Amino acid sequence: MGRPTSRVLTLLELLQSGGIRTVAELADRLGVDGRTVRRYVDHLVDLDIPVEAVRGRYGGYRLAPGYRLPPLMLNDDEALAVLLGLVAGRRAGLLTATGTAGGTVGGTGTGTGTATGTAGETAAAKIRRVLPERLARRLDAVLESLAFTAEPGEAATPETGVLLAVADAVRHRRPLSIRYTARDGRRSERTLHPYGIVTHAGRWYVTGTDPEADPETGQDRTFRLDRIADARPLPGSFEPPAGLDPARRVLSGFAKAAYRYEVTLRIHGTVEQIRARLPAGVASIEEPVPEEGTDPHAERWLHVELRAERLDWLPPVLASLDRPFVIERPDELRGLVIALADRLAASARQACDPDRTGR
Repeated sequence: MGRPTSRVLTLLELLQSGGIRTVAELADRLGVDGRTVRRYVDHLVDLDIPVEAVRGRYGGYRLAPGYRLPPLMLNDDEALAVLLGLVAGRRAGLLTATGTAGGTVGGTGTGTGTATGTAGETAAAKIRRVLPERLARRLDAVLESLAFTAEPGEAATPETGVLLAVADAVRHRRPLSIRYTARDGRRSERTLHPYGIVTHAGRWYVTGTDPEADPETGQDRTFRLDRIADARPLPGSFEPPAGLDPARRVLSGFAKAAYRYEVTLRIHGTVEQIRARLPAGVASIEEPVPEEGTDPHAERWLHVELRAERLDWLPPVLASLDRPFVIERPDELRGLVIALADRLAASARQACDPDRTGR
């Protein structure tokens, strides 16, 4: 082991891995005696790093939560894992927006001021800046050879303070007062009983009820977190419905959102077959109770509803289902399906003409 400073940093790394470390274990890992371990612990305490002494037969030292983030010690694999996770999170749109920041991370001063971009971008920049050259080259090799099959997600990141306030209210079942900007630009302040936070298609959502809309039962509400400007806890508490599934609730809300067209279909198949092309966030399926003695997974006629701003994408989806279906409404969809069928039939009847195909 190297100089005492190196041993003190190694001690911090060992404590950051979690749990209680005995003096004997630490002494063995650091190559020193127990008295020296205690002296190194005193050095960390002098740096305001919250190290706790645990008494008893299985006692030792552990790192307690502190009032500030201590220097973070990462080995090569951990640093690469964190940075790659930040890259993936940024592309998926699952990182929070930065606010006014200051202090130090990893022993590197960052100054103060309002940062731009996402918290993930600033965190990645700080870690990347202090990487040893050897490790930085390894990371660059990974990023230069990495390709993604999907385009980056649209940036719709929530403020960190809003996300934390909503999550705390969900955990402790506390009402929230939120300031919200709707899709049409209208602003409002309302009360929310938040049931859960859901990420979908690169965006963050909170689902719950608005007790002011209906004092008895409340009204279902789903809000995008990036459109919430402020979230403040209110006095009191609430009880969420039994068996609540926030993710299913959000997807069901998408399928029933107000759009230009209301589409009603009857499709012969299983729920799994239909969901392969019309997921829960797009369509709702009414599942009748199967008759006694029948296979609940057998193909049968199912009622399907969805809402859409446009209809031109739906005929190819219905064709790809390869299941019998009946269009109940709207009539415009029936005409689009017939037109697609005519084009497909015309293409299938054409003989191979080299002048037309370029071969």
